Amino acid sequence: MEQRQSALENVVLIVENIFNGIYKNKTVFVTGHTGFKGAWLSIWLEALGAKVVGYSLNPKAEPSLFETIGLEKKIISVIGDVRFRDKLESLFNEYKPAVVFHLAAQPLVRRSYIEPVNTYETNVMGTLNILEAVRKTDSVRACLIITSDKCYENREWAFSYRENDPLGGFDPYSSSKACAELVTDSYRKSFFGSTETGFRKAAVSTARSGNVIGGGDWAADRIVPDIIRALTADRPVPVRNPGAVRPWQHVLEPLAGYLWLAALMFSDHKSYNAAWNFGPGASGNIKVRDIVDQAIKLWGCGAWTDLSEENKNAPHEANFLKLDCTRANNILGWYPVYNVSEAMEETVKWYLQYYKNNSANIYSYTLNQIKNYVKKAHQGKPAWCYKTI
Repeated sequence: MEQRQSALENVVLIVENIFNGIYKNKTVFVTGHTGFKGAWLSIWLEALGAKVVGYSLNPKAEPSLFETIGLEKKIISVIGDVRFRDKLESLFNEYKPAVVFHLAAQPLVRRSYIEPVNTYETNVMGTLNILEAVRKTDSVRACLIITSDKCYENREWAFSYRENDPLGGFDPYSSSKACAELVTDSYRKSFFGSTETGFRKAAVSTARSGNVIGGGDWAADRIVPDIIRALTADRPVPVRNPGAVRPWQHVLEPLAGYLWLAALMFSDHKSYNAAWNFGPGASGNIKVRDIVDQAIKLWGCGAWTDLSEENKNAPHEANFLKLDCTRANNILGWYPVYNVSEAMEETVKWYLQYYKNNSANIYSYTLNQIKNYVKKAHQGKPAWCYKTI
């Protein structure tokens, strides 16, 4: 208890003058809280003074950030499946959330080829079930559906994708996220964001994030977890697509965007109902091999092996993807805080703390990384640090 109090006292900066103080004493419903991004979001919300209700399956990764930081002791954690609409509606009725973040998903491209039905059921029907629960719950004033940068029809072009570009998806995962976007858009137009009779005064938006990296990710088929697993086992890092270009960013970057967008939606139910990209600047769009090289250098030793030849007959994965975040820059005042090198440095530092320093103190260390991120943001121009709604 003393360690927890000390940790919270050490992050006073997190709760002062950011996100307009919207989350303090609010009930916030987070699906996917046992996942990598969901756990980071939940711990930040808890530090902001929110009453967090998490709903998700048990963590699939071993270890997991959720278990590592003891998140189940810090929030209300309910284990369940987003495909169970009755269960969701019951929880909404019980806790009456003011804000909803929907992150629960089957999140992996390669798994979607093996489990296409589960992928569509979870990512499409799960989203529909959340929207139905929101529609029937008068307390909800803002609902943010998290989809993916892969929801766009990827043409492997050199241009960055904008929010009004065509949706699509070669693989079941990408297609399911495009479907989730369409379902949300229909619900938004049909039931929310209007003062007309029969329309709820609630804001519903979607967020499309670039590839996130950060400490505490041990999921399968992601490059940073693959790197860490190999380095801790003194094996070469297996790299399937070393030449693939992705929009890399630290996990706190899109989460800051989600928190700020939802805060604005909470205060204005009409002006922010849209799709929003959250990705790095141009310098963050680099090849997988560059990410691997940076990680090995920061770790202090290691090597990697090119599996692209062995992987050439594997299921299709896009090779080139960039996001245009002009809308978020200009309208939300959201900008990245870390460049890609800083993002990778913070990521590797977290794993070094866990594996080589003091894993028992990882909760406090995680909070401290949020504090340092906010501190650096105050030196820049993100509106969430200072703007009053």
